[in-house]
Amino acid sequence: MTGESMTSRFTRFGVIGGGAWGTALAQLLAAGGAPVRVWAREEDVVSAINAEHRNPVFLPGAALSPSLTATGAIADMADLDALLVVVPVPFLRAVLAELPAGNAPLIFCSKGMEAGSFAFPIDMARDLAPQRPHAVLSGPTFAHEVAAGLPTAITLAAADADLAAAIAGALARPHFRPYVSTDVIGAEIGGAVKNILAIACGIVDGAGLGLNARAALISRGFAEMTRFGLSRGAQAETLAGLAGLGDLVLTCTSSNSRNFALGQGLGRGEAAEVLMADRRTVAEGAFSAPVVAAAARADGIDMPITDTVARLVAGKTRVTDAIQALLSRPLRSEGQ
Repeated sequence: MTGESMTSRFTRFGVIGGGAWGTALAQLLAAGGAPVRVWAREEDVVSAINAEHRNPVFLPGAALSPSLTATGAIADMADLDALLVVVPVPFLRAVLAELPAGNAPLIFCSKGMEAGSFAFPIDMARDLAPQRPHAVLSGPTFAHEVAAGLPTAITLAAADADLAAAIAGALARPHFRPYVSTDVIGAEIGGAVKNILAIACGIVDGAGLGLNARAALISRGFAEMTRFGLSRGAQAETLAGLAGLGDLVLTCTSSNSRNFALGQGLGRGEAAEVLMADRRTVAEGAFSAPVVAAAARADGIDMPITDTVARLVAGKTRVTDAIQALLSRPLRSEGQ
């Protein structure tokens, strides 16, 4: 069966996670009046979506389609054709364990790596839902722009090329263009590492170090992403595409990124624990930095920017000392 003919299989979508990105994706799919169901753990989010067609907690200002409904019972997600999973990685394993049995594909939209296991979302799915097909949706996206129908391009990766094409066709809209890939690990790594580098770029901005420094950091950060990705089997083309470099450029240049905004606060000298005290919004890079740094050390991969962000988020170094340490590293060729 070709990807085009498979597309008709996916007409009833569900979204696991009612945060900003989950709500934006649900609105994307429901904008034409198609029924879309969102599962959210927060009772106030479920109530607001159903009663007011809004999510003022996570996506304020966005008017949602009446065909978008919410539930707090994860069992209600059992009868759908495909599920977009948009749960922060630190909580993902527990949510996957609660999923009702089924064969609907899981499309992972969260970015990060699990502490301890060094597992990506799709690795957890292979453990906890091996009977389901798996895919990854990743790329340069701000939730409020997707919800507003602004033009967006993104990567849809699945090991099965026909499945990737079918899901991409079902998700595509005139303003939302998925590009198909079979490089799942590349899409996962690009999304995880770019969030860490966005924090670093925010620090540069908050500390007033200038645009030259930010450009250098993006370039050297991309070199880190590439080294780490290639060491784990990612394709260079994926890392240089939407899910890697494209997402990196977006989140490293705008305070609309939660990761960039966290970095700005750190650069201004604010304490990490204070900046991260709001548990309802997640800067994914803060969770990913120590995990990716540890995985890189275990693999013998040099990632000094990632390691520096991990130490700054943990409060183990000051911004001025971290900058000095990076600038005093031995000179080397640009390819290293």
